[in-house]
Amino acid sequence: MTAAALDLQILRAFVLAAREGSVSRAAERLHLTQPAVSLQLKRLAEETGLQLFTRTPHGLALTADGAALLPQAERVLSAVGDLQQAARNLQGTVRGALRIGTILDPEFTRLGVFLRELVESAPQIETELRHGMSGTVLAQVLRGELDVGFHLDTDDDGEAAAPAPLATRTLTRFTYRVVAPAGWGPQVLGRDWKALAALPWLGTPPESAHHRLLNKVFGPLGLSPRRAALVDQEASMLDLLKSGVGLSLLRDSIAIRESQSHGLVMADRVQLDCALRFVSLAARRNEPVIASAWNALARAWN
Repeated sequence: MTAAALDLQILRAFVLAAREGSVSRAAERLHLTQPAVSLQLKRLAEETGLQLFTRTPHGLALTADGAALLPQAERVLSAVGDLQQAARNLQGTVRGALRIGTILDPEFTRLGVFLRELVESAPQIETELRHGMSGTVLAQVLRGELDVGFHLDTDDDGEAAAPAPLATRTLTRFTYRVVAPAGWGPQVLGRDWKALAALPWLGTPPESAHHRLLNKVFGPLGLSPRRAALVDQEASMLDLLKSGVGLSLLRDSIAIRESQSHGLVMADRVQLDCALRFVSLAARRNEPVIASAWNALARAWN
């Protein structure tokens, strides 16, 4: 007997005839005529070289060979059913690559929770994380080099003011505080932006949120703070602050922690409100992979 000769319809006819003990009832279940089912049973007997049934006054009865063959046939049909179900499941599975632009620390952006939700809901999506500065991530999303990303912007911009090509969601709002090294209280406390501009600052690249936020303050005043050093990572910024190099912006939670533990000084007259946002191109918002990312993000931030 060849594998090609033994088709699934013949196995189904055999299994149903054995279970029902009747060709007519098996035919009803298969939506076939009795002669068609009888022909399939005959073909199976010929292919196997076995007598599978005997006729009794009450219908069909399995022979010893038929009874031995029945569990094997049932397992084949069950395996085929599992295969078909797996195929149906895969038809509805979202798969592909997702390039994610990340910023700041993973705890603040809830990156771990976001990725867990994404993996659980769409396990066939492969993720690629690219860490960078806020402006860099935004530019790469706009150019199509990233699919989604986190971005920082001034709190007064809002979703409605986002660039037209973007779909955006505000995740959280927070405050940046101006922080000075320990012992700089007399130069910082009670001072406004104009007075603070005269002090040395830790500069950041134009792509950073710090640079954009401070430009919105100092630009209209016609001021250009003196730059003591240029840094592009918060860890380096914090180390230089502790070393007494110059002023910088720190998220309020970090500023409070560091002022308490290392004596850093927070300016008490100025602060900058900011928002953490999630962005993608609006035209791609409903692509299956990107839509899965938005759905996972919603669960992570709800």
